[in-house]
Amino acid sequence: MIKHIVMWKLKDYAEGLNNYENARYIKKVIEGLKDKIPEIHYIEVGVNINDSKTAYDAVLYSEFDKASDLEAYRTHSEQMKISSYIRKVRENRIVVDYVV
Repeated sequence: MIKHIVMWKLKDYAEGLNNYENARYIKKVIEGLKDKIPEIHYIEVGVNINDSKTAYDAVLYSEFDKASDLEAYRTHSEQMKISSYIRKVRENRIVVDYVV
């Protein structure tokens, strides 16, 4: 199994929304990908509740059965749409993929 984790630090205001609103929007869209991309084994997005300056605004936790499933997810047109949006609203991104 492959675990794919991404954290985003969002801009205070972008694309007409504040960072919390953008985090909620990202959560809604990404979690909706489960119904559109069959290779996703599990997916969730958490919206930060910690007010520390070092905290990130949102985190993606996802699982895929194999590396080719993760690649199918990464290149899927619906995932690419939300990724394009996230690039517009984020300040920073951290990612880790690992095998269990």
